[in-house]
Amino acid sequence: MQAWRENVVYLQNCSARQEGIFRFFADGMLPFNYQQSEAMIESGHGIIFNIQGYCIHDGPGIRTSVFLKGCPLRCPWCQNPESHSFHPELLFADEKCSGCGECVRICPEKAIRLYGKKSRTDRQLCKNSGLCVDACPNEARAAIGNWVTDEEVFKKIAADSLFYQESGGGVTLSGGEPLAQPEFAARILKRCRDAGFHTALDTCGYASWTTAQEVLRHVNLVLFDFKHMNPQIHRKYTGVSNELILQNAEKIHHGMSIPMWARVTLVPGFNDSAENIEATARFIADRLSNAVPVHLLPYHRLGEAKWERLDRKNEIASTEIPGEHKLVECRRIFESFGLTAIMGG
Repeated sequence: MQAWRENVVYLQNCSARQEGIFRFFADGMLPFNYQQSEAMIESGHGIIFNIQGYCIHDGPGIRTSVFLKGCPLRCPWCQNPESHSFHPELLFADEKCSGCGECVRICPEKAIRLYGKKSRTDRQLCKNSGLCVDACPNEARAAIGNWVTDEEVFKKIAADSLFYQESGGGVTLSGGEPLAQPEFAARILKRCRDAGFHTALDTCGYASWTTAQEVLRHVNLVLFDFKHMNPQIHRKYTGVSNELILQNAEKIHHGMSIPMWARVTLVPGFNDSAENIEATARFIADRLSNAVPVHLLPYHRLGEAKWERLDRKNEIASTEIPGEHKLVECRRIFESFGLTAIMGG
């Protein structure tokens, strides 16, 4: 609990807040039910939105990926927008709604109304009680985000231990941003390490170094996301600058000597220019090491429906998917710096 609070305070006082775009408080880290969140964290719980087995793209071998809910960044190309906030949320599938009105009748906050033959939820009034989810006969409503203990998570991870042993796999914490729930993440990872499971952390790197260290000491591999090398552009699109992120990348690689895979999601019009790809390759090669492999992940549109179901605007919905020529071009730039570039993973 103390580490969570210290990390919030640290990031609150960093450059992001000074520039007036401190997203933790402005956009969901400390929601309307902040006291409830504190109580759950105090009791040893953390919030997740998925546990996915048999993953083959989140580290070596066959893995179980645990997705922690909550992230300090707001990347408009995010494929998991339901991971942004640190509290349970409602997903609404408009095409399944029959307008029966059961959700309207049961909502204690009177946050739901019928407009024609479809229900609509006032997100400002909604307190995520979940009653409308249970009442909906068409499964048009779903609650995303569960408070669980590290013991409960570990039991699900351990159930697939045979796959890890035979494939050289393990467990990966993803999100959201796992470093935003440091104590919870550390407890899960420690249980896994104690059980002999390989552990990986998929992170954007935006956390105080003190916080990051407490989690990283239980990690065998870091999957580090590089979004843009220009701090102003990074801030414009994600809500935070990249100085702290890049500092942490160097500290992880050189200070803790944890193996790292660099991950670059190629988003047309944002970070796929030759100038930015060269800057990213130069940082990895010069400031980290040529031994760090680079995984190129082309932007896709599979997450667009989630934005709609959260009643949020997807600012890059019309963005084109990068073509084969662009992917090859980017790979060659990384290779020209002596780096190994891999498509996917």
